[in-house]
Order: sequence, then C-alpha cells, then structure tokens
Amino acid sequence: MTQVGVWDARYAAEPDVPGEAAWVLREFAHLLPSHGQALDLACGLGANASFLAVRGLDTTAWDNSEVAMEKLQAYASAQKLRLLTAVRDVVAHPPEPASFDVIVVTHFLARALFPALIAALRPGGLLFYQTFTCEKIATLKTPSNPDFLLAPNELLHLCAGLRILAYREDGRAGDLTSGMRARAACVGQKT
Repeated sequence: MTQVGVWDARYAAEPDVPGEAAWVLREFAHLLPSHGQALDLACGLGANASFLAVRGLDTTAWDNSEVAMEKLQAYASAQKLRLLTAVRDVVAHPPEPASFDVIVVTHFLARALFPALIAALRPGGLLFYQTFTCEKIATLKTPSNPDFLLAPNELLHLCAGLRILAYREDGRAGDLTSGMRARAACVGQKT
C-alpha cells in the first residue's frame, strides 16, 4: 500500500468531525489576526483549519489524503465555515511566496520545506508549528522514523528567519508524566 493509501485508510476509520486543534494554536490563539488568509498544511482531518475558520480567517487546508479532504470539506460545508480544501503534495507543491497571513503545521516534518513556509508568509504573518522530537517518552506514541523527529532545539534553528514569539520544548527534565513531552512548539512572525 502506498503512503497515501495508508493515510486514506487511517482517515476512513476516523470520525467525520475534526478533533481538537493543536496545543500551540489553542495556547497562542490570542496572537491570531482578526482577518486574513490562513493555511493548515498537511492538515489531516482539519482540526486546526476548523479552529482558524471559526475565528473568521479565510482558511485553506491541504493534505495528500483524498479521504481526509472529503471529510473536512463536508464538515466545513455543514458548519458553513469559510474553508477550502485541496488534495496536495505539500512538499512537491509548497505555498506561493507572500500568500498567507497564518500558516499552521502540526505533526508533520519536512525540513526542506521551511524556507518555502517562511517565504509564503506575508509581512507580519505567523507560523504556528508543533511536531514530535527525538526525546521519546515510553507512554507517548511518536513516529519511529528519525526523519520525522526533531533534535533538541532544532525547531528554533528551522524557524531562525522569523521573530520567535513563543517556544516550548520540555525535553526530559523533571516529571516526565506532565508537561509537553516528546514535542516542540513554536510561533514565529515574519518581520
């Protein structure tokens, strides 16, 4: 089965409604503009896209899973959200320069895509990024492929072209049963 087929099968088994938006987006929602163009890149079932659209942003959602995009578009239509979906290989076809005020990426890592993401932000635009780190915790499910895991502080380096407004990476310090474990999150603004 192809990688896209794996994701289609996974999303076919999921509920027809998006889940909860990512921590980084919920925690720093106060930084979102009151209007503008937003992109949820590699969006899955579109929890982040729905979150953005409810807040009045004209939202676009991209994923390579046709099943996920069909479910999200049906949900958005039923909820009357300003949300457009597209089946898109985001690595092969990144967003155009200066095309979005907000870009959200969660649980997806393609390091080579960062320059295009930063270029796709308009001046003052925000990148909300959250994904897995290599500092695994036994009780948390994370990818096994090291290509999809950030090294300590790597997300800071990948976002170096932005003004960092917020960053969190709890690592393995202290009580491993609480906090944001096995993930890093960043909000950066294009100056």
